[in-house]
Amino acid sequence: MSLRLNIIVAACENQGIGINGELPWRLREEMKYFSRMTKTTKSSEKQNAVMMGRKTWESIPDKFRPLPGRLNLVISSRAKDPGPEFMGSTVCASFKEAIDEVHTRTEVESVWAIGGSSIYKMALESEHLHRIYLTRILKDFECDTFLPSFDPKKFQIVTDPIVPNEIQQEGDITYKYEIYEKLK
Repeated sequence: MSLRLNIIVAACENQGIGINGELPWRLREEMKYFSRMTKTTKSSEKQNAVMMGRKTWESIPDKFRPLPGRLNLVISSRAKDPGPEFMGSTVCASFKEAIDEVHTRTEVESVWAIGGSSIYKMALESEHLHRIYLTRILKDFECDTFLPSFDPKKFQIVTDPIVPNEIQQEGDITYKYEIYEKLK
């Protein structure tokens, strides 16, 4: 099977994606979108995998870990002795090991890289990268973690019928969903 790797990320105007291990904004509808996108499969027999670094895993509140309805892959140098805090996830020592793990799983339809910055960087460089689902937050926030830059010339902007095209508004924050598909 050819592996389809997608990135899903929300970034503000300075490309910031986080501060102090948390999201700099609270957007309920955007979180529902994240959940829907990473859970939706074409086949009812399959599920998706979410791939994240240890800090992203730790940033998810305990009551939401592991993210339900998805295979949770955590990339951590502690893979050999992960400990109980990783309960419900599959811990891999490297990005490559996580990709190899997905290749052994017939039940996985697609893989979503969900953070942090170093995981996004590896996903952007991966031969398996298919699409970037970017929520562009049209506001600046103070951040200490950033989305690695990518060359937009290597992608085309596409639409997806399940992704809204219009500008979204929650409270005083506007944002829009963009989908970049890697050119063959």
